[in-house]
Amino acid sequence: MDVKEMRETFEQKLAKLISKKKDNSTFLSSDQYKNRIEAVKEAKDILSSNKGKMKLPMHYWLSERFDIINDDGKEKLIKRITDISKPILFFVHQEELFDILHSTHLNIGHGGRNRMIEELHRKYFNVTRETVMIYLSLCNFCQNKSITTKRNLVTGPVLHSTCFSRAQIDIIDMQLHSYNDYRFIMVHQDYQTKFVIIRALKTNHAEEVASHLLDIYTTFGIPIILQSGNGREFVISVITKLHEMWASMNIVNGKLQCSQSQGLVVKVSRDVESILATWMVENNTRDWPSGLKFVQFQKNQEVHLGIGKSPFEAMFGSQAMYGLNSVSIPTESVNYIRSEEDLVQTLTIDNSERSIQPTWHRVVENE
Repeated sequence: MDVKEMRETFEQKLAKLISKKKDNSTFLSSDQYKNRIEAVKEAKDILSSNKGKMKLPMHYWLSERFDIINDDGKEKLIKRITDISKPILFFVHQEELFDILHSTHLNIGHGGRNRMIEELHRKYFNVTRETVMIYLSLCNFCQNKSITTKRNLVTGPVLHSTCFSRAQIDIIDMQLHSYNDYRFIMVHQDYQTKFVIIRALKTNHAEEVASHLLDIYTTFGIPIILQSGNGREFVISVITKLHEMWASMNIVNGKLQCSQSQGLVVKVSRDVESILATWMVENNTRDWPSGLKFVQFQKNQEVHLGIGKSPFEAMFGSQAMYGLNSVSIPTESVNYIRSEEDLVQTLTIDNSERSIQPTWHRVVENE
């Protein structure tokens, strides 16, 4: 289904979800959102005033739970700030929820449930797991990927103690879809971290494959074992070429020890083909070689069931940054940031330096 159909179905399912809740304190309509902002402002004014207005429990509840900031002329409801070193967490209303979920999902390359929740919780306070699951159930690409994953699921992978100690390569035949003389795809995976490196090839000859592997190994280091689903003879010829290019390079020709190892290689290649096909449709292009860098980035962000984290995090120890999308600022503010000065001004809490001007008041105790 297209984005319009996704939005309509999402809103229908969201309304059904909300109608079943006896106590709905999480979801706010746009009108309720505006009313909450006015109520918070009134509560903070009353609590900070010495004019003798009656201070009710609701005023304290609102003041202790919410703050308000002004973002380019628009008032935004946020979780009360108690520590300025922590990111600002925004409340969202129902009418903007789909757009937030959709843009986040695309920004993390169709990342799964856990990846989405982690990313959303960096910026937003009231986006729930239930709404994420509703959205993911409507993404055709993610549903197809889920079916493929279950069909090829491999349990209990053998992990090695050192990154890049064992590497696997596979060659995907793209001759029926050749583009600018590129006819093959090389998929290289570190067996421990599952980190994938993908390259477009003009031939599947050992010399060209070895040339790309040399570039990889001079960046990440040389593995002890190299194995491939393309046959041991192919690996032997590749290792021979590598040794000719770098005489001190010594790699063991690894065998695919069982159907499990074979399944790992095949599954990665199938995932790459599936993600690449989706990228080509979304970008309306036949230029698959240009899409490989984006496929590689997306593949390395997905949480791998075998290791319980993304390959990128397993390799580098942290999640990949997404530019300004990694910063806890409203999505609409990103479009107005052009320089480091703009960014600093947006992130600074101080009223005199911040473009998002806080409008909350400090509640004075013992009034």
